[in-house]
Amino acid sequence: MIETIEHLEAPITIGDLRLAGDLEIPENAAAIVAFAHGSGSSRRSPRNREVAAVLHDAGLATLLFDLLTEEEAEADAYSRRYGFDIPLLADRLVGATDWLTAEPRTRGLRLGYFGASTGAAAALVAAAERPHVVGAVVSRGGRPDLAEDALRRVQAPTLLIVGGQDAPVIDLNRQALAQIKAPRRLEIVRNATHLFEEPGALEDVSRLAQRWFDEHLIAHPRR
Repeated sequence: MIETIEHLEAPITIGDLRLAGDLEIPENAAAIVAFAHGSGSSRRSPRNREVAAVLHDAGLATLLFDLLTEEEAEADAYSRRYGFDIPLLADRLVGATDWLTAEPRTRGLRLGYFGASTGAAAALVAAAERPHVVGAVVSRGGRPDLAEDALRRVQAPTLLIVGGQDAPVIDLNRQALAQIKAPRRLEIVRNATHLFEEPGALEDVSRLAQRWFDEHLIAHPRR
């Protein structure tokens, strides 16, 4: 277990936009994973934070940040105007990626994405936009189908994780999997529903994600 972790508030600056972020860097971190939350969520997502804690123990740094401003998040709670705007969310993630590659504490680290729900689609679009930077992608209960044509351009090895009781999303993930040309895999967590609230379900997600990043982000870094 990693005993020393640096915790930093990290406002992400993208042009004139500032998005709140939390950066956590274990001692001697091997890589970093940027999280893209789903519609209606934020950097404070307890499920994403639980996954992040497992990644920290494996020596991975994490960035959890808000894809929307406070005003956008308030509007989205009523209109869903922003949470399903995949190009907007992907642009924000690309901006955060560029920030990470310039930030002195993180610019030397290999980079992966962990996306949930609509954030998974944003992660795949962003990975297609930064193919030489993003080394691996993991989707939890995601909507990768919303990445549409970008799926064919993804070069990063991609793991799709879906709950076994989430039948409609399983089908959508299978359709997306068929379009991805990069190394990819679909993992179905038995008896889990969409939010992986069942005992042990999120632990399974965390373990699968950690192994994927270890295999594709750390053991076989992209050149």
